[in-house]
Amino acid sequence: MHIPILGGLAGLADDYDLFILDLWGVVHDGVTVYPDAANCLRHLRQRGARVVLLSNAARLGPSVALHLAALGVEAELYDRLLTSGDATASAIASGAKGTGTNARPAFFHLGPERCRPTLDACGGREVAVEAAEMIICTGLINEETEQAEDYRGLLTGAAARGLPMTCVNPDVVINRGGRRIPCAGALAALYEELGGTVQRFGKPFPDIFDRLFDEIPETPRARAVMIGDSLATDIRGARRAGIDAVWIGGGIHAEALGLRPDGHLDQDKVNGVVEQSGERPRAVLPWLQW
Repeated sequence: MHIPILGGLAGLADDYDLFILDLWGVVHDGVTVYPDAANCLRHLRQRGARVVLLSNAARLGPSVALHLAALGVEAELYDRLLTSGDATASAIASGAKGTGTNARPAFFHLGPERCRPTLDACGGREVAVEAAEMIICTGLINEETEQAEDYRGLLTGAAARGLPMTCVNPDVVINRGGRRIPCAGALAALYEELGGTVQRFGKPFPDIFDRLFDEIPETPRARAVMIGDSLATDIRGARRAGIDAVWIGGGIHAEALGLRPDGHLDQDKVNGVVEQSGERPRAVLPWLQW
């Protein structure tokens, strides 16, 4: 298996009308926008391409947009922003019913307080885990200091009660400012290990891609490409959605790929990591750059 290593996106730009980009590990690292990312988005927009940002963030799109603007990624650089938080809230809200103490679903929230708007958009009511009929997991309460294993006791009891978990962010880990931070996906994996059942929203699951293409039926999937750094979510999600994928090597797989400061990627390591994953991106770039 040989995956072409490209220096930039320009050589592929004419092949697609729709560019779907992950955020963490592609556009920014949670703290800083990557040096050439905004310029690449600007080139795509100037060529008339449609640019969609598709994130596994548990927060709603408007909140993520504010974060992007603070980092220097202006709204005019993309056409649409869709998050796992948006998809989760839409799905749960469609089945929510009742008000006050009769509101359903009665859920236990496992995650940071910053995801409160997502919970509000879901409907239902938040209760203690002992009174819950489901868990909405947006992540670790304090991902800076905790690991999924710290929640084993809580999750063991919930699994024994048969509480289903909705995982709002399927990512297991992200890089934030050079540090590896556990995400909701790590808690979901542990919950399944303990016998619990989990429903996940976001990449790599087809529903979020279907929602996107339903909004733009004039764009065939043959003219769309996913650009992401995670083989397990972005690249796998593209394959399941029936679209091409371009892999960014400078994200969570950078160390395994032998990425050097000058952007050089080791071809043998690229081929080996891809083969082990079972995925096949069209090409790999060191970073998002034109």
